Amino acid sequence: MLTGWSRVTIAERAADVFTPAKKPRSGLLFLHGLGLETLADNPVYTNLLLQHSFACVCPHGGASWWLDRAENAQISPEQYLLQAIVPYFRETWNLAPPNLGVFGISMGGQGALRLAFRHPKIFPTAAGISSALDFHELHGQGFVLDALYDSKEQARQDTALMHVPPYDPPPHVFFCIDPEDAAWYRGNDRLHEKLGALGVAHTIDFTTTAGGHGWEYFNRMAEPTLKFLADGLHKESRRLL
Repeated sequence: MLTGWSRVTIAERAADVFTPAKKPRSGLLFLHGLGLETLADNPVYTNLLLQHSFACVCPHGGASWWLDRAENAQISPEQYLLQAIVPYFRETWNLAPPNLGVFGISMGGQGALRLAFRHPKIFPTAAGISSALDFHELHGQGFVLDALYDSKEQARQDTALMHVPPYDPPPHVFFCIDPEDAAWYRGNDRLHEKLGALGVAHTIDFTTTAGGHGWEYFNRMAEPTLKFLADGLHKESRRLL
């Protein structure tokens, strides 16, 4: 675990927490992918969090897909984020919406975008890297999705694309994917098409390539992603003045 990080327990669940050297300007919630890696051992993201003076919380969510459904828990992953993690930012650093952003990688990327679409007042700034948006395609392949949904179609109806709000969407949305990421590219392109048709402002990068779906690409996109989040959160902070 790199300098600045610590392992804490929030509402009986583990999380890796980054506290910058200076008083944090904003807070970031990071949602991990199926590999379950947080950012606590990642020098690329850690240096950027330090540079932007971000406080960051990386909950350990297992292979949950960060959904508002739970297999063997009393509270769903989404509700845990809203009821436990969001208050933690306020209690620990006096940070609260709209001064909170959410981002993630792969499984966590779709979770971050979905969370922002469903709760734009809490997370007006969001980003997804290599987001696994079409997770319904994995239904029937032995993932936890089989227990959460009765069919592939039921799962599709709960994807991020189906939660884009018709009014007052999050004003700062960024998502990117390597054009070589064949498994998840179409879902990102489909989201881009839908947001464009609805007139929802968003920023994309579908051209940068760095090895497809993996940490080479995730790290390559760290700087532009955190810059986007920093700019969006700064704009939100100006609204309060």
